[in-house]
Amino acid sequence: MNSAMLLKWKSLVALYSFILLAFTSFAQVQTPELSPRCNFTQTVGLTEITLDYSRPSKRGRIVFGNIVPYNKIWRLGANKNSTIDVSGDVYFGKDTVYQGKYALFAIPGEQSWELIFYDETSNWGTPDTWEESKVVCRLNSSVKPLPLSVETMSISINDIGTKSATLDISWDQIKVSYPFELGTERQVLKSIESVMSGPSSSDYYKSAKYYLAEGLDAQKALVWIAKAIEIRGTSAYWMTRVQAELYASIGKYSEAIESAELSLESAKKSDSRRYIEMNEKSISEWKKKK
Repeated sequence: MNSAMLLKWKSLVALYSFILLAFTSFAQVQTPELSPRCNFTQTVGLTEITLDYSRPSKRGRIVFGNIVPYNKIWRLGANKNSTIDVSGDVYFGKDTVYQGKYALFAIPGEQSWELIFYDETSNWGTPDTWEESKVVCRLNSSVKPLPLSVETMSISINDIGTKSATLDISWDQIKVSYPFELGTERQVLKSIESVMSGPSSSDYYKSAKYYLAEGLDAQKALVWIAKAIEIRGTSAYWMTRVQAELYASIGKYSEAIESAELSLESAKKSDSRRYIEMNEKSISEWKKKK
């Protein structure tokens, strides 16, 4: 073998060795989780409830009183904290869980369970230091025996109505249920009132301001800003300022000055230097164009 072929052969060996090393360095063995993660969102009425938890299985073991001790705080599942995220307030009898995300813990007993909503979701398992101040509420439920064994722990939302449901936990041969209600009626009435009463002053103002910024139909924008001012009042100097600019954009300088003076007066009362300066400058310029 001449030197050129030998050099080529050594180069190929080095390349294959590098590829093999790279493969063995980055390859990872994948195995299934024994307690797979479950994440789902259930809508009840107008409220979205998202549960995220790991689901352990019996695998021939005695669960309660054994791998899950009685009368001790349990993370309600496996691995990372189980969490519940509610888009609106939820009412468990006299207890309220306000809109937000919470960790779920439980204290299983032979006859009853205590379910705990905890205002800290970043723990792995139970917190190293339990802080009672972070407990949002504690709920109790009697244990119900099941006719058949549930192999894999389940947290579910059942008996779903337009304004109520139950939060159920089932595993092995027991089940606990926590019925809750929602402010669906109040949410619907608020929605109806909002739609039926038409756009707010802010809606009219934002629409008019957008038209002004983009150079769109000034006449339409003037109608909107007039409605905004009618609802909000002339003390809203940022609204009368937009009205003044819209009038000026179509050459109606007398009307523009009138609106700018209203804006200036209110801006002075609120000590808004920016609007005071803008209006004083505009009034001076527009008077020259009348």
